[in-house]
Amino acid sequence: MRIHALHKLYQRRLSQCTRPFLARGGSIERCTHCMLLPYLCICAIKKTVASDSAFLLIMHDNEILKPSNTGRLIADLIPDTFAYTWSRTQPDAALLALLKNPQWFPVVIFPAEYSRPERVLSEYKAPADNKRPLFILLDGSWAQAKKIFHKSPYLNNFPVLSFSPETLSRYLVRKAVKDNQLATAEVAGRVLESIGEPENAALMDLLFETFKENYMTGKQRRQLPENAAQYKLSEKLAAL
Repeated sequence: MRIHALHKLYQRRLSQCTRPFLARGGSIERCTHCMLLPYLCICAIKKTVASDSAFLLIMHDNEILKPSNTGRLIADLIPDTFAYTWSRTQPDAALLALLKNPQWFPVVIFPAEYSRPERVLSEYKAPADNKRPLFILLDGSWAQAKKIFHKSPYLNNFPVLSFSPETLSRYLVRKAVKDNQLATAEVAGRVLESIGEPENAALMDLLFETFKENYMTGKQRRQLPENAAQYKLSEKLAAL
């Protein structure tokens, strides 16, 4: 298992706490990397895959320490994953530099209904200059994500790619405001599908299913079933 951007951001945010983290589930002993109970830890089976894509998570401050956050699953699988805390008035200089780096083609992932029509892509097409796509995910509650989208002027000139899922979100750990709102890792799976990486998309979906199942199993203090997603994920990653 590698230490990635989400782990580092978590530790940095934790070091800034001046009082105990009191979010639901925050007091339970967990693996500090996968955020699952020790007997359900999946760190030993994690493995990155080759991908033409990169992901940038701009995270609301309230989201970083939540054990139910699925953004870290993206960094578990995709090597080029970046993460920064969002600030309305003082955006991170490293974040701004990343967005200006000429090797990347930044694309914001957000519902089309909230964007100017001229920014919306009907589908992703690789740029002619061979820049690598940098998919920007706004990680937080729905209200927080909308705030990030509308109050981050440095994102205003980037194209927007939107997904309209035909099936409801499978995320049971936290209830979304709308039934068709996807968890962050679910969105990453749809992104990978859209750029022609179906195997990586399937692995992302399976990693998400594993996290969700293990999280709920720990919450209910049960043991994993014989056909648990974790075992399927372990076999697929071991074969890579």
